[in-house]
Amino acid sequence: MKSSIRFKLSFMMFLEFFVWGGWFVTLGTFLGSNLSAGDAQISSAFSTQCFGAIISPFIIGLIADRYFNAEKILGVLHLIGAVLMFQMYNSADFAAFYPYLFVYMILYMPTLALVNSVSFNQMSNPEKDFGNIRVWGTLGWIAAGLLISYAFHWDSEASLKEGLMRNTFLMTAIASLALGLFSFVLPKTPPKAVKGEKASVREILGLDALKLLKDRNYLVFFVASVLICVPLAFYYQYANPFLSGIGLENPTGKMTFGQMSEVLFMLLLPVFFTRFGLKKTLVLAMAAWVLRYLCFAYGNAGELSFMLIIGIALHGACYDFFFVTGQIYTDNKAGEKNKSAAQGLITLATYGVGMLVGFYIAGVIAEMYKAQGGDTLEVWKHIWTFPAIIAFIVMALFAIFFKPEKKTVEATNI
Repeated sequence: MKSSIRFKLSFMMFLEFFVWGGWFVTLGTFLGSNLSAGDAQISSAFSTQCFGAIISPFIIGLIADRYFNAEKILGVLHLIGAVLMFQMYNSADFAAFYPYLFVYMILYMPTLALVNSVSFNQMSNPEKDFGNIRVWGTLGWIAAGLLISYAFHWDSEASLKEGLMRNTFLMTAIASLALGLFSFVLPKTPPKAVKGEKASVREILGLDALKLLKDRNYLVFFVASVLICVPLAFYYQYANPFLSGIGLENPTGKMTFGQMSEVLFMLLLPVFFTRFGLKKTLVLAMAAWVLRYLCFAYGNAGELSFMLIIGIALHGACYDFFFVTGQIYTDNKAGEKNKSAAQGLITLATYGVGMLVGFYIAGVIAEMYKAQGGDTLEVWKHIWTFPAIIAFIVMALFAIFFKPEKKTVEATNI
């Protein structure tokens, strides 16, 4: 790959995830402090990601794969996204904010597939090259968090009182505008499908991969993947408001430890695959979920702040060891013909249905315990104990019903 193309793809990934990390991490804190949103409203705001994940296959399957170059659609979506972000920056209340967020997430979620499509189209050896390009996305997410906490201090107690957290949307609007314009100089990525060729809804949603559920082991894994998204939703929705609310300094910057650990655990994943195998790696991932939420439940911003840092840093083990391992397992199970369909189905089930249910449950639990009143730390202890229990139950059921695979799952695509 030419160095100029490598730079373009890396910069594209950096901006793609800078845009997402620049507002999504602090969304719950912003809604509570700037727009006085309740837990039900915060849940509905985070749920827009799920609707975006559900609708995304239609945009990719019906438009991007058939009629227009991927880089051009990427550019248009981010230019529109910049306008929507600016409107969110100017919104005075939740009623005005929510419609812009809803439309934005429907347009943003397809871009995650588009940047991959643009990248893969330039690679003769994706297994070797993609990781080196994708890591810049993680660095973009980290950069956004560090800027918010350590450069602009928008998540400090004083800034929250002044309403400065809304500036994250202005920053994201500028980054989205830059990526939108930059997309038009990316390498050309023409449509994959033949014009005029009909695509069924079944193909677009990856429903052809449903036959994988006839495999008992894969069915257990599939159900576990959906259920584990409930505790995942708690983290996305309440980690930043929790850390800010109990007085941890620079919470958004410290949350980037989670992305930093992703890089580390991604490197460790092949080792765990080889040494422990598929089942033990997945069980270890779910055990990390349990430990993470117990750290949140019993930690504090004082002498036990190290527990909060451990909980954040476990994000790499939680995400990489479960979801990346799951993607590899799905790829091996699907067979050549249904690889794309299977990945689409598991994404739809987890980030679509699973997370949608998770955000709703997280909102109900938080609202219930906050309504009871009492000490702030005690309230959060009850809230974080709930996803710890769910993760433990999912882990136990998975360990019981998932049988060791006769054929070792290869980790060569990591």
